[in-house]
Amino acid sequence: MRVQMLGLCRFSYLGLRGYQVEHDTIEARRAYLYDPDRLERRWQWFTTVAVPGWQAQTDPDFTLVVMTGPDLPEPWLGRLHELCRQLPQLRLELVPPMEFHLQACRAAVAPHVDPSAEVIGHFRHDDDDAVAVDYVGETRRDFRKVKALWKSEGKLALDYGRGLMIEVKEGQLKITPRLCHNMGVALTIFLSPDAPETALNYNHAQLAQWMPCVQVNRPLMFLRSIHGDSDSGDMGPGLPWQPEEATLNRLLRQRFGVTRAALSELAARLG
Repeated sequence: MRVQMLGLCRFSYLGLRGYQVEHDTIEARRAYLYDPDRLERRWQWFTTVAVPGWQAQTDPDFTLVVMTGPDLPEPWLGRLHELCRQLPQLRLELVPPMEFHLQACRAAVAPHVDPSAEVIGHFRHDDDDAVAVDYVGETRRDFRKVKALWKSEGKLALDYGRGLMIEVKEGQLKITPRLCHNMGVALTIFLSPDAPETALNYNHAQLAQWMPCVQVNRPLMFLRSIHGDSDSGDMGPGLPWQPEEATLNRLLRQRFGVTRAALSELAARLG
């Protein structure tokens, strides 16, 4: 069964809906999203935390659509073009503001749906989060174990629940290991190729309303960042787990291609 892994990452996309931080006018929204200091912070999070895991995927057969507006200021628009040239799995889509956010997300994703695929593994990815280097490969492998459930239901969510919360406050870095349910990162929603929805159509905290959900709690699969520019600054419900300190440093390098030193430096610089 041909499974396409197809994700969407919104990089300061100019839209009035689809985020927890709200504005009354598109002018106020543009001023907030396109503030140069904020854009530079988002770029630093994106390239330091998110990009290394995508560059190092053990299964390179995936597409991550990076969605932003055609009027994203320079130098950030040029940087996105260059990054997508360097990493061909990243596809840049410039989507003008649309009345409905979900329509905008569909407009970004639809050109990249593989018509030869029998099932699409849709995922959302925030520009300051990270997935482990084997997320794509493990998702395909685990889907094979539960594909009968997808066939009977037509929809299925596969969630990796073991992660690390990266909190930055006043320039200090805090890492909290957590077991979470449907956090949104490292969560894949399997749909048929002709389905009009993307992963953004479903509130990840309420997925059980629409489809069966399978959770896998090993291995460590995501980093989630919480900081002053986060759309949501809440860690959310979860359970603790505790690796050794030396093991944690090794896990950051091996699973995500980042180092504790780089994260601490980023926290100090942006804090």
